[in-house]
Amino acid sequence: MQRRWFLGKRVIAALLFCFVLLLYRQACRSQSQTRSRSPAGEDAFEALLQQHERRYLQHSRNLTRRISQLKAELQRSAVELEEQNQSELEEFLQKQLRRAEIFTGERLPNEFAVLPFETFTLRQVYQLESGLARLPVESLIGQERRNELNGALEAALHLLNAPQLRDSQQRRVYSPQHFYEGIFRTERDKGTLYDLTFRENSVPDFRRLVFFRPFAPLMKVKEELMDASQILINIIVPLADTVDAFRQFMQHFSDACIRQDGRTHLTVVLFGSEKMHEVKGIVDGMSRRMKYRNVTLIRLNEAFSRGRGLDVGARAWKRSNVLLFFCDVNIRFSAEFLNSCRMNTEPGQKVFYPVMFSLYNPEVIYGQHIPSAEDQLVIRKDFGFWKDFDFGTTCQYRSDFINTGGFVKGGATEDVHLYRKFLHSSLMVVRAPSRDLFHVWHPTVCHAHLSTEMFKLCLQDKALNQASHSQLGQIIFHQQINNHLHKYKQHNIKS
Repeated sequence: MQRRWFLGKRVIAALLFCFVLLLYRQACRSQSQTRSRSPAGEDAFEALLQQHERRYLQHSRNLTRRISQLKAELQRSAVELEEQNQSELEEFLQKQLRRAEIFTGERLPNEFAVLPFETFTLRQVYQLESGLARLPVESLIGQERRNELNGALEAALHLLNAPQLRDSQQRRVYSPQHFYEGIFRTERDKGTLYDLTFRENSVPDFRRLVFFRPFAPLMKVKEELMDASQILINIIVPLADTVDAFRQFMQHFSDACIRQDGRTHLTVVLFGSEKMHEVKGIVDGMSRRMKYRNVTLIRLNEAFSRGRGLDVGARAWKRSNVLLFFCDVNIRFSAEFLNSCRMNTEPGQKVFYPVMFSLYNPEVIYGQHIPSAEDQLVIRKDFGFWKDFDFGTTCQYRSDFINTGGFVKGGATEDVHLYRKFLHSSLMVVRAPSRDLFHVWHPTVCHAHLSTEMFKLCLQDKALNQASHSQLGQIIFHQQINNHLHKYKQHNIKS
């Protein structure tokens, strides 16, 4: 039994050995076959890789070529779009430029439709829309306004100092200190206009640049060189019987203007003959003292009419097309104002209607300590106001005055009628506050023969020129103010 079992074990072992040997031989044969076939398989695999690589390289070259084509098309489209946008922008800018009142005047219905300019220097802005809260002159404190005006000023200096083809070693270099004066205004549907003037102290000519910002980048509109020494101003003064006022006017005129600006001619139109001798004596005395011979004295034996006097004075000039300045004996101006008069007028193009600063009654303002007449010429809210309802003081060329027909005979609104004529014409009306033009206070007489309406208007004008709103309030309520101060002092004494 055991022998049979042992024999079975040996048979099973032999069979297992044979099976393992068979598997070993089979494995060796497969390995040899694989080794015999490996060189050919590697060549096929490498060839397949090369084929795929060539295919991918070709695809990559096609993509690169297509990308280059798309870039070129994109660049062409960008250039075309930019040209189209630039053309549209240029068309828009030119449209805004044509709509804006720059080269020619816009016909306006009346004086209330005029948009005035604001005058500015390096440090201050002179504005008409002051109201009760704002000041007639303000410093450049606001960041937005300062940046706006400084931007226009920097653009002007950049153009003035830019190298030119015919530059010489003596070429002028401009700095902010050479900025003389500027005016600007903003039309809400068009843009902002800047008119800037530069001048060197030792040179009589001015460099003037005009910019326009049509709600877009600043663009230069005009640049010119103005020789102010060649522009003569004929100052016309109508005179009634106010000899004392005329004497003060001549004193100021000789000291402030003739010494600094000899390019003037004075025309005095005297109404009546009673004061002729005194007036002639004042004129002759000034002529001898200042060696000034540019004076014309015209006498009219008729009732005083300001428009009539200005019209006669303007038409009496028979020489070249002179620049006229319509003035009064109660107006004070400087040589700087005469330069502004020259810069803001152009024959056949524009007339200048400056807004003067009207001074209050010095007895109300200063009390018993009234300063000299020259020291009173200060622009402050408590000292006066911009007289923007007055249209009698103006600078215009004689040809423009004659072409509009001059003054309408008779009536108290002659100045307004002339102003409206210019508004209805193609001439540009420059309306801006002038920092060197003052109207000195003088007593206003409201005659009893005036109509009720005119008498009330006269009284309103008289009150308006007396003092400021707050100062008049102090005069009216002075009794209540004194009572309050008295009670306040008694309360402090008791406590």
